[in-house]
Amino acid sequence: MRKPIIAGNWKMNKTVSEAIELCRNLERAVHDSDVEVVVCPPFTALSALCALGMKKVKLGAQNMSNMEKGAFTGEVSVVMLQDVCCNYVIIGHSERRQIFNETDQLINQKAHLALKYGLKPIICVGETLVQRRANETEKVVINQIKAAFHEIPQDRAVNVVVAYEPIWAIGTGETASAEEANSVIGTIRKTLAQIYDSKTANQMRIQYGGSVKPENIKELMAQPEIDGALVGGASLNAEDFSAIVHYNE
Repeated sequence: MRKPIIAGNWKMNKTVSEAIELCRNLERAVHDSDVEVVVCPPFTALSALCALGMKKVKLGAQNMSNMEKGAFTGEVSVVMLQDVCCNYVIIGHSERRQIFNETDQLINQKAHLALKYGLKPIICVGETLVQRRANETEKVVINQIKAAFHEIPQDRAVNVVVAYEPIWAIGTGETASAEEANSVIGTIRKTLAQIYDSKTANQMRIQYGGSVKPENIKELMAQPEIDGALVGGASLNAEDFSAIVHYNE
């Protein structure tokens, strides 16, 4: 049985004091949940949130460098993330791919490095609206998965979380239907089974992301292939995010 994982991607929101207040409220609100709960705040808040010593809520970063250290101004290394209690790191979010031109090769490099240092990558894949309208969703997602997992060994692959985020649904209020999301995530799992084997693929957790909110989480999580959610705007409020975490109540 795959343990559900709900992760909040705060993006470029929340000061340190705001982050502390949100996480204190969230820790109280979700302490009794059976779901794995992760928050991914801005880099500036990670150290302060690490110091809170949260028991239930785990920390993740929104990005990391593909280099371990060196003269890379403005970058943050995997070792730095380890040092501030990070368990997870988001890799290949569509905003990184589209706005900052991150390539499949770069995303693969980051995934290898994260796994080398014991961080669990949340690797994002998904199609644009143009690709969706051209019926290229499966082709795009399959290619992204194959590139992201290139030469990642089977024993490490099970520690990777995949997030299917249709780009046209991120921050738009639009969302794929639960059935559509389940179908694409099923395709992702079949692709992982081809790369590794069915047993490995069935151990791996695959989230849905894209305008996830308290109103649609229950329907999404009722689908057999969906193991969680990568939540954007609704994760910026402890009440909304805890309602998503408690979807099965």
